[in-house]
Amino acid sequence: MTDQPADLHVDDRDGVRTLTLDRPGTRNALTVDLVARLGAAVAAVPATTRVIVLAGAGGAFCSGLDLKDAMTRGQTGAETREADLRGKFHVLIRALVDSDRPTIAAVDGAAAGFGCDLALACDMRIASERASFGEIFVRRGLMPDGGGTWLLPHIVGLGRALELLMTGDMIPSHEALRIGLVTRVFPVAGHAAAVAELAARIAAGPPLVHRLVKRAVYAGLDGNLTAALDREATGQMQLLGSKDFMEGVAAFLQKREPSFKGE
Repeated sequence: MTDQPADLHVDDRDGVRTLTLDRPGTRNALTVDLVARLGAAVAAVPATTRVIVLAGAGGAFCSGLDLKDAMTRGQTGAETREADLRGKFHVLIRALVDSDRPTIAAVDGAAAGFGCDLALACDMRIASERASFGEIFVRRGLMPDGGGTWLLPHIVGLGRALELLMTGDMIPSHEALRIGLVTRVFPVAGHAAAVAELAARIAAGPPLVHRLVKRAVYAGLDGNLTAALDREATGQMQLLGSKDFMEGVAAFLQKREPSFKGE
């Protein structure tokens, strides 16, 4: 893509859209404008995109809200602050969770405050050894406002989530792995390549299956087993009539890798 603002790099390659925050000197802190553009880049992916990767440049993932920018905008009043929160920050979180593409947070460095919520809103979190995570809102006299109070308990459990939310502690990558906040941890030098390899593997898979699995999993977080079984049956009947299913069977019988088209 051309004419991109320097603080957000959008790279579309081989079915993977990689969105990289790049605000040196702020550890990739978020301005309201950047959040709006990031949300649009997640929501308006090309039809060829099968996976979305969210990353940060310069050894940091995202340090949360740019307080200098926020204080400047805060002079316009509470109504504007709430409009920004609901109309831009929440829209970004919903775009990630509601996207029918699998999303991966490539966390190299700190993911703090809303930056932590951004990582939580992705389907998978792949960390480097220098990654760290923290819902640091409490240290500022605030509560999470990017879905952290819902996302974190579902990922790590109620007690651990409440401890992190109420202390604002930053935890290192190895602890994040132990409690299930991340799924993998890689050395810094190999982190980007490991994320790219995972994204490529998923992108080569059947997008119809990914879409229905993601929809069923998230819906199941608020439902029960009966509703989950019903969603699985409905989705499976749809997939059994797809060309991708026929390709998967043919590839198995012919002892080759399948070529899924999303049809």
